[in-house]
Amino acid sequence: MEAISINMNLAQRLKAYAVLFKARLSALVVFSSAFGYVLGMEHFSFSSFALFCLGGFLISGCSSILNQIKESQFDALMKRTSERPIPAGIISKTEAFNLSIVSGVLGVILVYTSTNFLATSLSLISFILYAFVYTPLKRVGPIAVFVGAIPGALPPLIGWVAATNAISAEALVIFGIQFIWQFPHFWAIAWVSDEDYKRAGFQLLPYKGKKDMNTAVNIMVYTLFLIPLGLLPAKFGISGINSAIVATVCGVLFLAQTFKLMHKCTDKAALKIMFGSFLYLPIIQIAYVLDKV
Repeated sequence: MEAISINMNLAQRLKAYAVLFKARLSALVVFSSAFGYVLGMEHFSFSSFALFCLGGFLISGCSSILNQIKESQFDALMKRTSERPIPAGIISKTEAFNLSIVSGVLGVILVYTSTNFLATSLSLISFILYAFVYTPLKRVGPIAVFVGAIPGALPPLIGWVAATNAISAEALVIFGIQFIWQFPHFWAIAWVSDEDYKRAGFQLLPYKGKKDMNTAVNIMVYTLFLIPLGLLPAKFGISGINSAIVATVCGVLFLAQTFKLMHKCTDKAALKIMFGSFLYLPIIQIAYVLDKV
């Protein structure tokens, strides 16, 4: 039976909506999109930029809501998600679905009117991959991580396309960095949350899905790739030598954390990689932008 929304004041409802939108995750999506936009822009229009960011937030929120609707029965089985609005009975699936429709339609309109058709199309592709392909694949196997890495890496490319109306080599470079970053990021989270994920039947760790040396080596290898990739923006003239140095230092520090995981294979070591991944991406993106400015 569908959960029934309880009576709430405005503040409580807004708090529940923020959880449905995965507000922090959606804000990170907007940050990455804004990063790509600023790198690609030639002439800055604050109004277009602001509408693009708001539209991106709403589309990201729409996909997050649909994800929670489709996974509500599994969210109820996991400690970290059992208190989300739908499994907790705070918001009904019907209300959540209606919110997602309004958010998605408004988001697409804002992105289209403030940017271009190509950026809007890529936003819709990202939305479809996340909500309708990645979400069900999480219970199939580790292939979900590869599929999920695509919409996870599209925001900076979408931002570049929004500013330039073209998919260029430079756009693919910033997409590639965020695409490869997704793997150590996802797997570190999957390692730390392994017991919770198993309760819901999610299979995200590589190979046999164990917290062992094979998984640790995979995390290390993908993190290693980030070091040469981090130099490509300077190579393609997107940014300069200063950001290349910052990206290299961050990449080496990030890589060092993976050696600890290979040595110890503990949740504590994986947790450090998870936090390291949260720091790595925004730091290098800010460095690239500042280097361009």
